[in-house]
Amino acid sequence: MSAHAQDVNNADFENAVIEKSKTVPVLVDFWAEWCAPCRALKPVLEKLANEYQGKFVLAKVNSDENQALAQRYGVRGIPNVKAFVGGELVDEFAGALPEVEVRAFLARIIPSPAEKARLDALADYAATGDAQQALGMLAAASRLDPQNENVRVDCAEILLRLNQHDEARQLLASLSPLAQMEERVQTLQAKLALASNAGGGDADALLKRIAADAKDSAARLELARLYIAQSQHAKAMDQLLEIVRRDRKFEDDIARKTMLQLFSVLGGEHPLTAEYRRKLAGALN
Repeated sequence: MSAHAQDVNNADFENAVIEKSKTVPVLVDFWAEWCAPCRALKPVLEKLANEYQGKFVLAKVNSDENQALAQRYGVRGIPNVKAFVGGELVDEFAGALPEVEVRAFLARIIPSPAEKARLDALADYAATGDAQQALGMLAAASRLDPQNENVRVDCAEILLRLNQHDEARQLLASLSPLAQMEERVQTLQAKLALASNAGGGDADALLKRIAADAKDSAARLELARLYIAQSQHAKAMDQLLEIVRRDRKFEDDIARKTMLQLFSVLGGEHPLTAEYRRKLAGALN
């Protein structure tokens, strides 16, 4: 057996697979002695584990002797190879694939040099909070692979946190149409739009304007933007909702559009998102 492959069982699976996959991809091969396709696949996996020299680890699980693991991960036929990255099951295949197809499978789970550099930059940023160092590391990752759009998205997110809105906007605009449709990118676009329009007025003065004229949509919008800047999202959406109810066409439906941006930033699971989606739907009907 290769130095980069080992037998794993119920007792050591957590450490040998789940924890280990947080530092390097782990391929788990569910097999059995009586399985002829398993015997055909085994030397291919071990050869590649040796060839890749630690870029992934091969963990071999005898499914007959470790039925609890096989049931836990839904093994219905063997051989069944499951890939773990970051502690999570991310991909799998069943059957004795030829070597060329196993290599293609590995290419999907083993990060390229640029992707590894990107992940290292994010890990360093999470540990140190040093945004400038992270941006420098991401720039190096981009030089390795200028087509890696995840690097640009990561840079845009950090720049947005630094309030460097123009630079973040340029990076997001440079993404392909397909990348711009991704949820993470749309959330960043929404954050950028909200941050760019953040209000800085006087809340008391704006409330007095609204008390004097309930139809003052401009005051309500400015107040909503001020509340957004202060992360008082419910108060902001109350003002935006009132604009929708009173003056739907105000500034090209800006109130509804701003609410949608807030929903995107808060996320679909946030209780305010569900509550104010219902209220907005009611106001539009």
